[in-house]
Amino acid sequence: MIYWSTANAVLRFLYPSWRWNVPAREKKIYLSFDDGPHPTITPFVLEQLALYKARATFFCIGKNVREYPAVYEKILNSGHAIGNHTMHHRNGWKTSDDEYFNDIAQAGEYIDSKLFRPPYGKLSRFQGKALSNAGWEIVMWTVLSGDFDRQKSPSDCWEIVCKNVQPGSIVLFHDSEKAWDRLREVLPKTLAHFSAAGFTFEQLSMNSWR
Repeated sequence: MIYWSTANAVLRFLYPSWRWNVPAREKKIYLSFDDGPHPTITPFVLEQLALYKARATFFCIGKNVREYPAVYEKILNSGHAIGNHTMHHRNGWKTSDDEYFNDIAQAGEYIDSKLFRPPYGKLSRFQGKALSNAGWEIVMWTVLSGDFDRQKSPSDCWEIVCKNVQPGSIVLFHDSEKAWDRLREVLPKTLAHFSAAGFTFEQLSMNSWR
């Protein structure tokens, strides 16, 4: 499986309007979670965040919100931010533009947010420009934990996070079954380690970059 654990410099240069981090003014980290809500894993994440009074951003798949509305409401009621991650986890490179935009709009019936993260981090230049022109904030990441990669151990994922997170980093985890074996170890370590180092954990918003 080929992917970059940190935001690729070439992509950041080609797509400067996409959000790769937050301007660092203080020791703040922006945890984000993709692919939920999940009936057991998302509540675990919420419990861990609550232990540190941490705020995060959940990029949700519309069909999962439809299936688990109570879990979705718990995310909102716990004070976290949410974002659109399409209705069916579409890959923008493999989906026609009309189908892709329709899938985002369908998810928007369940997810009230203009923050958008493309599944797999893949969308075309045209798709990205059209979304930006329509008022969407395209949110990528600074550090990809690799928790979704079953070839990695929890220690591998922790090393990625520990070595690469800096003030203003957007860190990507997954509240999904494929990530569970790694997430359940790495997330508590992340919260404990960076809290002890004086960091706080904040949610993203449309005003985060202003």
